[in-house]
Amino acid sequence: MIHTTTVSLPPADVLARAQQFFAERVPNAAAFVEKSGPGFVTLRGQGGEEVVLSAWEDKGVTRIRASTLFFDQALDRFLSTLPLASEVEVA
Repeated sequence: MIHTTTVSLPPADVLARAQQFFAERVPNAAAFVEKSGPGFVTLRGQGGEEVVLSAWEDKGVTRIRASTLFFDQALDRFLSTLPLASEVEVA
């Protein structure tokens, strides 16, 4: 599923928070950095599951797009910890 929203944090902060959240706050299904760059992070779980987040500035807010097959519930929990500027859309 693909999750999209906007927040009032800089993109780098969103990605850093995602790395910490998935490493520490999802105890039975943790995910760790596999790849990262200036606007994205790919996290991989112990069973090979993946969550990919991208964040970029757009007209004064940070847009987030995240994709996963396994981490939907954890991703929703992570997004709920951020200062949302719009509702989370799931497709």
